[in-house]
Amino acid sequence: MSATLSQNMLVAVPLAPLVGSIIAGFFGKAVGRRGSHIVTILGVAIAFVLSALVLKSVVVDGARFNATIYEWMRLGDLKMEIGFLVDGLTAMMMCVVTFVSLMVHIYTIGYMEEDPGYQRFFSYISLFTFSMLMLVMSNNFLQLFFGWEAVGLVSYLLIGFWFKKPTAIFANMKAFLVNRVGDFGFILGIGLLLAFTGTLNYGETFAKSGELAQLTLPGTNWMLLSVACICLFIGAMGKSAQVPLHVWLPDSMEGPTPISALIHAATMVTAGIFMVARMSPLFELSDTALSFVLVIGSITALFMGFLGIIQNDIKRVVAYSTLSQLGYMTVALGVSAYSVAVFHLMTHAFFKALLFLGAGSVIIGMHHDQDIRNMGGLRKYMPITWITSLLGSLALIGTPLFSGFYSKDSIIEAVHESHLWGAGFANFAVLAGVFVTAFYSFRMYFLVFHGKENFRHKPFPGEHDHHDDHEGHHEPHVPHESPWVVTAPLVLLAIPSVVIGYLTIEPLLYGEFFKDAIFVDSARHPAMAELKEAFHGASAMALHGLSTAPFWLALGGVVVAWWFYLIQPAIPAAIKARSGFLYKLLENKYYMDAFNEKVIAAGARMLGIGLWKGGDVGLIDGAVVNGSARLVGGIASLTRFLQTGHLYWYALVMLLGVFGLMTWQLWPTLGGLFGR
Repeated sequence: MSATLSQNMLVAVPLAPLVGSIIAGFFGKAVGRRGSHIVTILGVAIAFVLSALVLKSVVVDGARFNATIYEWMRLGDLKMEIGFLVDGLTAMMMCVVTFVSLMVHIYTIGYMEEDPGYQRFFSYISLFTFSMLMLVMSNNFLQLFFGWEAVGLVSYLLIGFWFKKPTAIFANMKAFLVNRVGDFGFILGIGLLLAFTGTLNYGETFAKSGELAQLTLPGTNWMLLSVACICLFIGAMGKSAQVPLHVWLPDSMEGPTPISALIHAATMVTAGIFMVARMSPLFELSDTALSFVLVIGSITALFMGFLGIIQNDIKRVVAYSTLSQLGYMTVALGVSAYSVAVFHLMTHAFFKALLFLGAGSVIIGMHHDQDIRNMGGLRKYMPITWITSLLGSLALIGTPLFSGFYSKDSIIEAVHESHLWGAGFANFAVLAGVFVTAFYSFRMYFLVFHGKENFRHKPFPGEHDHHDDHEGHHEPHVPHESPWVVTAPLVLLAIPSVVIGYLTIEPLLYGEFFKDAIFVDSARHPAMAELKEAFHGASAMALHGLSTAPFWLALGGVVVAWWFYLIQPAIPAAIKARSGFLYKLLENKYYMDAFNEKVIAAGARMLGIGLWKGGDVGLIDGAVVNGSARLVGGIASLTRFLQTGHLYWYALVMLLGVFGLMTWQLWPTLGGLFGR
């Protein structure tokens, strides 16, 4: 078989969801609700099938593709083009994005069934899929930036999908602004690389990486490549929600649950992880940049996990879990275990999409109540949602044989083997995070599916929890299992959540799957080489995992959650009452939102008002525009005294002028006479 890929087939992968998005968006009324979901699901299904064929060709036949599809313009020697780079990394991302997106599309039929914006939502999520595919398939920085900004724009539309809801409007604006901060760093990094290499093409840039490593930033003694890589990573901090640019992601829960799953599992938040892995030939040459990545990821992994412990909104618990797991991926990037980071990205996409869609199923069953304290005992009412959510939770906490175990334990081992600055703190953070993850995951699981049926009396009623009958008696809603269009994606996502890690760890981490996509300098960063030496198969790894610290920490987290919330529920309340400032610190999310609103936003507002009043009103309108008008008016008022309109006055002035002209040459002579 041929070792090349068809250009037409590759072009069809992103275009299929785009066509579905256009039809649902512009012709939604004409094709109707049913037609809208058919065309968008068909488009994403075509993209998934083609992506699976691409993956097969890449794995079995060793096929690769790196070429320009369309040249947009030339500026001197600089080419701006649309091009595709397809290797193991791209093919895997294409399959993950399209499969999770397909599951979300099917799930949306049931979840958004009664929403008036049905066609618009399907158009948005298909456009989101197109944007992400363009990002991961790009072979140049221009197209990467286009996909990067496109997913940001569509996420803005989706988070604020319910645009009449004030909290949704605030959340989408917050996501948009925070991501602009990260994107500013991102475009600076691209600009630096362009300025010193003269190209936007990945391959050409990587070929000059050795030269870049010898340069310093003009006017400083900073290594140019370190500055460029840190700027690129600041962009990743925005997209992949790393501290301190993480604040937008929990609030993105204001959007409908299907988009929460799509954003948090396989698309937007993973873009930063993918980008750093793709840029591995550059990051490998800067230990400074790697240490920066490592420390930021460690802080995110641990401290965002702490926030998940106190959340009561079911979607926010899963959201903070996403933040923490993104921190784990970033930590792996920081120790040069790029393939492990991407491996965790892949496994996480399946079990996190499962947990989000499972949370959405619970919300449907609970008639849109999202407070886990009002749930309990749902296991017998929602058996499919229960078992799939349990499988997703077991994968998340790293239970041996489950997909999350292989990727998460590989991260922990890679950090342990690293000798970079910051690795000591990172090692503590990822180990402590195991206990924290298990605790908050099973706190949610036990409160939702076991224990007292609190939905019968709702100890924490919300604004929509008053359902009185005509006689004034309170009739609680009894939870029910969701329709098949909701549960089928749960089952299909549960399967890879369990088995995908076992099946793929060897080729992805220790085989040649990423051989020409990810570059690691084993001499300087030996973590992956040492992991390969200690690996003796997926079964042996799982068996060994039963005796390691991460397993016992995870088990301890589960047991503590079971004891606190099923056996002795008074203990958490007592701890909360005695924690004082610590609980307030967590409740206020380390006061980062308050700092952003009261310092950064207030400072920006004051700066804006100052520029408006001082610059626009005072300088431009006051001094330049109105000042020049006043100057002309002042001059005109003086000349008005000379321009009287009387002929005798003009005649006198003319005579005086003629006299002056006739005698002006005599003035030096007269001056000389009077001077003697």
